[in-house]
This record gives sequence, C-alpha cells and structure tokens, in this order.
Amino acid sequence: MLSVVVAPWGREPVYERGGDEPHDAASTMKVAVLAALHRGGADLGEPVPVVNAFASRAGGEFANDPDWDSDPVPWSLLGRTAPLGLLAERMITHSSNLATNLCLARAGHEAVAEVWRRAGATRSASPRGIEDHRARDAGHQNRVTARDLVRLLQSLDGEPEVLALLERNAFRVDLAAGLPPGTRVAFKNGWFPGVRHCVGLVRPDDCPPYLLAVCYTGPLASGADEAAADPAARLVARISAAVWARRHAITRTAAGAGG
Repeated sequence: MLSVVVAPWGREPVYERGGDEPHDAASTMKVAVLAALHRGGADLGEPVPVVNAFASRAGGEFANDPDWDSDPVPWSLLGRTAPLGLLAERMITHSSNLATNLCLARAGHEAVAEVWRRAGATRSASPRGIEDHRARDAGHQNRVTARDLVRLLQSLDGEPEVLALLERNAFRVDLAAGLPPGTRVAFKNGWFPGVRHCVGLVRPDDCPPYLLAVCYTGPLASGADEAAADPAARLVARISAAVWARRHAITRTAAGAGG
C-alpha cells in the first residue's frame, strides 16, 4: 500500500493518493513526542536516568532491544544520566528507540495525544511506546496516515527549534535522497521490515516550501537503514525527485484552487 500527499507549506494538499489510509507509524511518531516535549516547556538540560525499563500501556513493563535500535549512543549511557536535550536530539537525528521511550516517559502520553489533536489528525495516534508489544497486542496501535503527517508538520509552524532539529536527521536515504544535494529539508522517516515512511518540509531556493509525505507498507520494505538494501527507500526517493521536478507547479496549483 502506497500513500502520498503533497501540499504547499501552510496550504491544503494539491495531490493525494490514499492520504487517509492508516499505516503502522514506525518512527514518524517521534515527531509528535518531540513537539510534546517542547510545548510542555521541558528543561532540555534536565539530567534523565538512562534506563531500559518502561511502563507498558497494558500493564507491567517492557524494554527495548538494542539489536532493533539504529543508534548506539544512548545505549552507551545506560545506567548513567543524559541531558533530556541530548536524548531528544538522538531520537530525531538517529531515530533512537531507547531515547524515544525516555523522552515519551518525560513528556507523557496525554501530551503526545494533544499534539495530534492540535494538528487536526483524524486517523493517527501514538498511544504506546516503541516496542511495547504487550500494549500493541492489547489494541494500542501506533498509526499514521500521510495526510495526518502533513498536518503534523504544518502544526509546527512557529516552532523553528523543532523544525531545525528535523533538518539534522542523519538518515537521508529516502525523501532527502530524491532532492538535489544541499536542499534544506526538515524531515523524519521510519522503517522496519514491511514499512517505509517519510514526511518532510522541503525548502527550495527558487520557490516556496512544500510538504511531502509518503507512507509505504509492503514487501519492498526490507527494514534496512541503507537505501541500497531497501527498495522501498529508493521508491520514496523517486517519488521525492518527481515532486521536486514539479515544485514550481505546487504553489500555482494551490493558488488556482483557492480562486
């Protein structure tokens, strides 16, 4: 299943394909956790104990598996403390699952739910932590749609510190790979076997910015970090390149639709 939404920054979409189809959220939900931290006035210098034990939404505890994490840095701090800001950074720039659950515990599930509500999301939610399999089996599903991911990034207007951190995402193998080198893009991707998603705010030098969200669920997604090993990452890159080629038409189409 492939979903694609294209929208000018601050405007309604000009193109949708399956925009309201739900997908497993993968790591795209980390954007909502980051927004919840910032909107809650969290002290980013606060020392946070780095532990690997979290309260499950279904009761009891769960833990992360380091073999399923893309970032070794938080794991190297296990048993010590780390600044909340460092954990938030690694959650986004290196998609750390351990850092995400530590940030989620600090922000709170209700604050994350409020981020989705404020964005106007209609079918997306992230009610559980990463790898909380007991909660997943109990029906607490992290879901997103391409349309809601666009809404989520639109809701970050006026929060430049959040967008600036999204620009530092290190995994430039899908949406960012379809853009010319040096193009500014604030984005977050998510992947595991069977899933490859990305949403980004692209800032061309020669026209207004635009948003692109691509959600793919299917056999092309190998779950690999590298584009060479993940056909779905290359698919997202090709879609991104095709949208880039029509970037000047995106704003014109929106202006025409607005009368």
